[in-house]
Amino acid sequence: MMTISDLFNLKDTIASSLFDGKTYPWEVLGEISEFIVKLGETLPPEEFDHPAEDVWIAKDAKVFPSAYIGGPCIIDHEAEIRHCAFIRGSAIVGKKAVVGNSVELKNVILFDYVQTPHYNYVGDSILGSHAHMGAGSITSNVKSDKTLVVIREGEDHTPTQRKKVGAILGDYVEVGCNSVLNPGTVVGRHSTVYPTSSVRGTIPPNHIYKDKKKIVSKK
Repeated sequence: MMTISDLFNLKDTIASSLFDGKTYPWEVLGEISEFIVKLGETLPPEEFDHPAEDVWIAKDAKVFPSAYIGGPCIIDHEAEIRHCAFIRGSAIVGKKAVVGNSVELKNVILFDYVQTPHYNYVGDSILGSHAHMGAGSITSNVKSDKTLVVIREGEDHTPTQRKKVGAILGDYVEVGCNSVLNPGTVVGRHSTVYPTSSVRGTIPPNHIYKDKKKIVSKK
């Protein structure tokens, strides 16, 4: 089962200390809101505006007037929050990350340079640095039978003890347009998901997901 160190360079997020003492990334999902509030109170006012309760936005970030930002939330330096983005709260948006047109975020960590640029839903998820979600791709964070999410890797099953877990994307992951990442999906570093895929379980690092029967190593 891929661990935090397998998936992420923790130097690429303002939330690096949130992962201290944890083994698997989904362990932090229940602590994001509280962490944001505590961290936000320490952010330097000369670098971050504090326009609403539990909301901190870097002064050099670009936020379109039509975007909605609910707290708790931190928008880091040079991030871009585009037209009609809907940040419901409990969200950390990393340096130079993009949250695009009609994108919805909820209980997420976007590492630095992440791109969610067009019509994406990202909930109860963690996206590593430089990860990119193609237009219309989403994370599904609740199973249809509402049972607790289990992380699956081959024959290994790791319970999360959570009803809501979306996707965990390692650094530099590419997700093709209109793909669905089912609850508990984990994608290793530098892997690619073909457009219009329905993905569940774990994709190893440096692989291409073509369909559930064809996951091939990158050459």
